[in-house]
Amino acid sequence: MGGMLRVLASNEWTAWLPIYAWLIKHPEGTFVIDTGETSKTSYSDYFPKWHPYYRYGVKMDVAREDEIDRQLARLDVDAKEIDTVILTHFHTDHAGGLYHFPNSKILVPKTEYEAAKGTLGKLRGYLPQHWKDWFQPKEIEFQNQVYGPFARSFPVTNDGSIIIVPTPGHTPGHVSVVVNTGNEKIFLAGDTSYTQDLLLKLKPDGVSPDTKQALDTQKMILRMAEQDPLVYLPSHDPDSVHRLETRKALEV
Repeated sequence: MGGMLRVLASNEWTAWLPIYAWLIKHPEGTFVIDTGETSKTSYSDYFPKWHPYYRYGVKMDVAREDEIDRQLARLDVDAKEIDTVILTHFHTDHAGGLYHFPNSKILVPKTEYEAAKGTLGKLRGYLPQHWKDWFQPKEIEFQNQVYGPFARSFPVTNDGSIIIVPTPGHTPGHVSVVVNTGNEKIFLAGDTSYTQDLLLKLKPDGVSPDTKQALDTQKMILRMAEQDPLVYLPSHDPDSVHRLETRKALEV
């Protein structure tokens, strides 16, 4: 049994997973990659009961202290003073904390944003009904600028050390963020795979609408890891933090 059918047919299609968001302090500003989930998911009316994915396929356990504003505060960073937020995609566990950033420029994948809007967005499992009135993101439009194995890219900083690349598969508009430290590339992967091990095994996740596209993206990431030391950090891999701390590069 594969794909979404497997997700909906099992009460335990995956063990509990972390939800990571990332903070980058850069000379050109402070950047947050994804916003995590909100504790409001515990409210009985937060998820649409009519949607089968939320009714049968997903369960969140997020406390108020887990939300991104509190996590940033532990680092002496005020969420309202973050310069730029970049979303890898609009699934609720990556976009649920958007409301903490009313003063930030918010960069979103254009294709993903269009897919998440309105009634059709709700049918696809997005939650645009929770976007605030002030939410007016800037859409990422990729340039025909080669970056490693990627034919297109979007430079975020003038010095070229923070780059967004298209990584479709988990969703058609999914993107990832690459940070070039000079010694290695930090690949903030979103949901290109749930773990590094699944990437190495070339196994797409159970919700990817296009398995071939997901596999093509994973192969592209592996090619990048062959070219330069690459620290691969999926948003739900329990080992991502350790790999970041130790700068452990992907071994292809």
